[in-house]
Amino acid sequence: MINSHPDLNRSQQRHAISLMLLSTAGFTANILLIRAFGHYGSGNVWFLVCMRFVAGLAVITSLYHREFRPLNLFRNPRLIARGIIGAVGTTAYYLAIVHLGAGRATFIGNTYVIWGALMAVWILSEKFTTILAIGCITTLTGLALLTHVISTGLHPGPYDFLAMVSAIASAIVVILIRQLHAKEHTSTIFAAQCVYGLMICGVPAILHTEAFPVTAWLILIAASLTAAFGQLTMTRAYRDMSVGEGSLLQMLVPLGVAVGGVVLFREYFSPTESIGAALILIGSVMPALRR
Repeated sequence: MINSHPDLNRSQQRHAISLMLLSTAGFTANILLIRAFGHYGSGNVWFLVCMRFVAGLAVITSLYHREFRPLNLFRNPRLIARGIIGAVGTTAYYLAIVHLGAGRATFIGNTYVIWGALMAVWILSEKFTTILAIGCITTLTGLALLTHVISTGLHPGPYDFLAMVSAIASAIVVILIRQLHAKEHTSTIFAAQCVYGLMICGVPAILHTEAFPVTAWLILIAASLTAAFGQLTMTRAYRDMSVGEGSLLQMLVPLGVAVGGVVLFREYFSPTESIGAALILIGSVMPALRR
């Protein structure tokens, strides 16, 4: 295996890949739980995002109370940027899903794989290798087939622009995460998104709070915790993994959601969708498992 970072040993790289795969599992579970929550009512976007941030802070203060440095959230400019940009990107993505549908919003949002890899070349001096470029193209092609974004015939609109804002924000965030790991603990980096996210979304969430049955609350809490788990493991994985490879592995999330839809919601995979799923799987693992 060729190591993207000569100073890392194979054990560290395998650990980073394992954490990133756990992250994709967390995000996949989060989306499937949100879909299950939809059976009890749509719930406003602001409230859903806030629950995600609240759960994240609960996890951090419970597990990392010694490592967490809350004062740094207001002293470190990069932490502030990570928090604000991450919160805006997450909210933009949720809004795009509501108005565009999950397929189109997911495809546009996941183009951050390309933007992040290109930014990493410029800012972090990472190599945009041939195998990584092929993996990106293969994965995005598969995602386009899986989400039917090509066949919908919809013309770009304001919410397409919002989804692209989410993609650019995600690319910037992964660059900031890589830079912040030099001085900040994973818990503090993750907490930045939660704290500034609550500042941005808190008031709208309170104004639009809805009443849910107990089962819906349990599903929502579980969804928030899985999102926190996914975000925390992803943030830690980027400490020892390049932006391009890590972002590409995250493309397994829409594939996992599609498979979960078949298993849990009795959805059907068409031949085109099956080809798209296979391309996502192949493109995602190519750079991580290359020799």
